[in-house]
Amino acid sequence: MTLRDAFTSILSKFPMVERPGWHIHFKAKLWWTLGILILFFALGNVPLFGLSAESMDLFGRWRAIFAGERFSLTALGIMPIVDASIVLQLLVGAGIINLNLSDPRDQAFYQNLQKMLVVAFAAFISLTYVVGFYKPDLGIAAQLGVEPSTISFLLFIQVFIGGMLIYFMDEVVSKWGIGSGVSLFILAGVSQQVIQGLINWVPDESGWAVGVIPRWIELVQEGDLGDMILSGGITFLFQHHLIALISTIAVFFLVVYLESTRLEIPLAHSMARGARGKFPIKLLYASVLPMILVRALQASIQGFGRVFSQKMPFLGTYDEYGNAVSGLMYYLDPIYSPWDWFPSLVHLGYPNIAGWQIALRLGVDLAFMVIGGAIFALFWINTTGMGAKDVASQIHRSGLQIPGHRRTPAAIERMMEGYIPKIALMGGAVLGVLCVVSNMFGTLGQASGTGLLLAVSIAYRLYEDIASEQMMEMYPMMRHFFGGE
Repeated sequence: MTLRDAFTSILSKFPMVERPGWHIHFKAKLWWTLGILILFFALGNVPLFGLSAESMDLFGRWRAIFAGERFSLTALGIMPIVDASIVLQLLVGAGIINLNLSDPRDQAFYQNLQKMLVVAFAAFISLTYVVGFYKPDLGIAAQLGVEPSTISFLLFIQVFIGGMLIYFMDEVVSKWGIGSGVSLFILAGVSQQVIQGLINWVPDESGWAVGVIPRWIELVQEGDLGDMILSGGITFLFQHHLIALISTIAVFFLVVYLESTRLEIPLAHSMARGARGKFPIKLLYASVLPMILVRALQASIQGFGRVFSQKMPFLGTYDEYGNAVSGLMYYLDPIYSPWDWFPSLVHLGYPNIAGWQIALRLGVDLAFMVIGGAIFALFWINTTGMGAKDVASQIHRSGLQIPGHRRTPAAIERMMEGYIPKIALMGGAVLGVLCVVSNMFGTLGQASGTGLLLAVSIAYRLYEDIASEQMMEMYPMMRHFFGGE
């Protein structure tokens, strides 16, 4: 028995959600998806027992991307799943683990490795939360007559179990529902934040309503709105979220446009004369999901920086909100909003930060997102069966060929190699720029530019998935043709 077989036999015993052995009807898939969504929101409203009010949220600014609700059972969000995907994609993409993901045995081994890594990351991040950021409630410890460390252990168990529940919920949606659980949770979280940023009438620290609509109604009622805009200028528009509203609308339409931008490769059937088709290669061929991997890498860097900053002073210092204000971590900290790069807004909170420091931080974030987006997009297509070789095999098996080329997988692959990797790299870089620019101008509800891009793209793809499911439900022969149940 090889080491790989030994791993497979051990990991296969880990609990998992079985794939249905029969066709799941469209309405049943909708009910499964809706049920998991309701359960996700319900778990997000279950607070952690024994948590002190002095606790901090490790990934507070990343909530729109990693889903979940802070200080609840969903505190981990999709972070363990994303981290596991990052590690596996790097290992497989670099050839350290040699897997052919078109082989069912290699696919099963890949999934088993992912399960192991999800458990490991869930335990590690839960421990990081409890050791550095989640403080035990000393009052509850005294009432129960136990040590604070016991309450910390209970917090660890709760956070870890919540993270594993999200993993199993993702499995249920992927196998019994429509789309994926990760995408569904991101869409739900971002949509909730955008709606709150639009209509929430509860006042914030400034005394104005959080939502942009009720806030501007209050500003109009205050009187002299024109004078306030003229005196405040662009800073006034940033502070009262009008530019964030415009930015959110612009990003929505821009992502829809990018999703519809595609290059179409003509195809012809080798056996049926006159039967022609097209293979579309979208500009966002790798989808927006690789952006999660880039942001997760940045979040992990910031998490390590917070943990080790006291032992390594060069990493920098943090304010009371957990934001890096100096050192290496300041320049590696992404741009989240106009308050991180617009000089007059930055100096309201941090008057000692120089202009060149702001510019360097902005440049580092832009370079990180562009290069990281391109690299992870390429890894993504190669590890999810979307690469040139996999696409060529699918086209060849379906009896199609590219007119003017030989009907061999190698000929089709050479043709696809000229387009798919380049378009994937270009799309990843474009998304990287768009993420940073949308963060610079802000978004409603502080959903972040990356979160908004993800939500719009996921909603667009979910619409396509639902339309496809309905089509296959109406015409069962199409389901068999595309390899369905």
